[in-house]
Amino acid sequence: MNQAIFGALTNGVTLMRADFSDHAFERHSHDCFALGATTYGIQRFRCKGRQYDSRPGDLVLFNPDDDHDGCRGTADGFRYTMWYVPAAFVASCVDGKRYFAKPHAADRQLAEAFGALSACLAQTPAESLRAETLMRAFLGTMLARHGERPRAGAGPAAIGAATLARVKDHIRTYYAHDITVSDLALVAGLSRAHLTRAFTAAYHMPPHVYLNAVRVAQAQALIRRGTPLAAVALECGFADQSHLTRRFKGSVGVTPSAWQRMQRGAAFTS
Repeated sequence: MNQAIFGALTNGVTLMRADFSDHAFERHSHDCFALGATTYGIQRFRCKGRQYDSRPGDLVLFNPDDDHDGCRGTADGFRYTMWYVPAAFVASCVDGKRYFAKPHAADRQLAEAFGALSACLAQTPAESLRAETLMRAFLGTMLARHGERPRAGAGPAAIGAATLARVKDHIRTYYAHDITVSDLALVAGLSRAHLTRAFTAAYHMPPHVYLNAVRVAQAQALIRRGTPLAAVALECGFADQSHLTRRFKGSVGVTPSAWQRMQRGAAFTS
């Protein structure tokens, strides 16, 4: 059985506990930080072209827009707990912007502390001040131990950060449209092949993966507002509700209808 439980913590942070026997995530990314700990089995994933096996006591640490997939590493499946944390909240927890240096870290002490804090926060959702204080302190510790500041000169310097930023802005603006590589190449003033290579090199994912991440994030926002799923599919650029379901589950791990029930704090199976 594939099961996930979602819950809202504080400052836009979402908690997810997942138990997957055979679910496989397709390649995707998030517009926020996604950090957590594996609690059972082997959580196998690829990030930035490299494979990792996360075992109990290991941390999984994704920066915003880090492309990754995920599946079981053995027939036993895997379990994990994850926080999805807005980038602005992370930035406010430390002195200057920090990012995780690697997507995987073996740190049993911190993983156990993460599990204990997650359980504590889930049990007392109404204590916002306490939750925020504990979470800020923990994120500061985690980034101090496993984070890094952006390196000077890092980023899409080869063709200009502003050029690729325009491409990302175009995708965020027109995500509901059937965007083509030609559209993006025109925005960037590059050939289609050059645009695809430059975007992938800069952001570690091709444009279509980023587009899907934007669409899924917009779908989540509409679902939170109670928009019917058929309307969500059309408003977010999916061909139909079935298309939405496939892409949503491939990125989030559960179907849109199951994720919708998260708003009531219910456990659900995918």
